[in-house]
Amino acid sequence: MPSIYDAIKKDHDRHRELLDRIAETEGASDERKAAWTEFYRDVKGHSAAEEETFYSKLMEQTWGQDAARHSVHEHAEMDEILEELREMDMSSPGWLTRFKTLKHDYEHHMEEEEEEVFTRAKKVIGEEENDAYGARFLTRKEKELTLIEEKRDDALED
Repeated sequence: MPSIYDAIKKDHDRHRELLDRIAETEGASDERKAAWTEFYRDVKGHSAAEEETFYSKLMEQTWGQDAARHSVHEHAEMDEILEELREMDMSSPGWLTRFKTLKHDYEHHMEEEEEEVFTRAKKVIGEEENDAYGARFLTRKEKELTLIEEKRDDALED
């Protein structure tokens, strides 16, 4: 079982690959659609699982409250852009412009997590708990992947 840090980093690495692939495609090509669908779904599951397993634990620490709030706020901002992009025509110049904003913001977010949050988090989630938190994260992510449409529908009703 991967540690919580390895599990999150593995997702981040895949998300970076997908962001680059999407950026290299044009219009509403099948390649862009496939990469976008995978990215959209995986980020949705990843973010929710990360908040529920990783950030909830960090909030036990004073510094962790600010770090978690900051990251959850960034998740919410990125989620708004994900939903905007989901509704837009992929072949429009506006889609690509908005996607570039998402790409920039998300790459910054991943870097911040990996370089700053992980370092401090290791004082809260020590080596003896790494694998257990990794397992919780992966289990929760799988569950979240089944809830994407339900959560989207609920959000649209608000």
